[in-house]
Amino acid sequence: MTATPDLAHAPTVATPELFRSVFRRHAAGVAVITAAGERPVGFTATSLTSVAAEPPLISFGIGTSSSSWPVLSGAAYVGVHILGEHQQDLAATFARSGADRFGPSTDWSSGPEGVPLLADVSAWLVCRVVSRVPAGDHRIVIAEAVAGSPSGAGRPLVYHQGRFTALRD
Repeated sequence: MTATPDLAHAPTVATPELFRSVFRRHAAGVAVITAAGERPVGFTATSLTSVAAEPPLISFGIGTSSSSWPVLSGAAYVGVHILGEHQQDLAATFARSGADRFGPSTDWSSGPEGVPLLADVSAWLVCRVVSRVPAGDHRIVIAEAVAGSPSGAGRPLVYHQGRFTALRD
């Protein structure tokens, strides 16, 4: 017998609130996306996905109302940083509107193609943007990895039920 979703509760019309509620139940890895502009920009992303291995493509979503979008909309390269469980504060800083994301508390340097690279992350990539696809009030950015390192230590940071957390064994 095949299990079906619990239909005892009447389905709700798919509003933005319902959509957010459903995706709060979806655990996602946490990344920070950065780009160089007059000043560096960056934001926390849980929408990062591996698209293809040949060529090595990734994608992520960004809201067009994001303070990072004006720079990301024209950036040729982006930095992709996979955060470790020890970086909840960093994830929160890059998620908070109006935060000084590249202030004194953020350890970073300029990497390949001038992309801002964060220190002490689990892994990072520098990617060349190949496409920006309109998707509602967001854009889906597709980018090809050109450099990177998986050598950081630690377990991954996860976002679930509206908060940052760690994996449990």
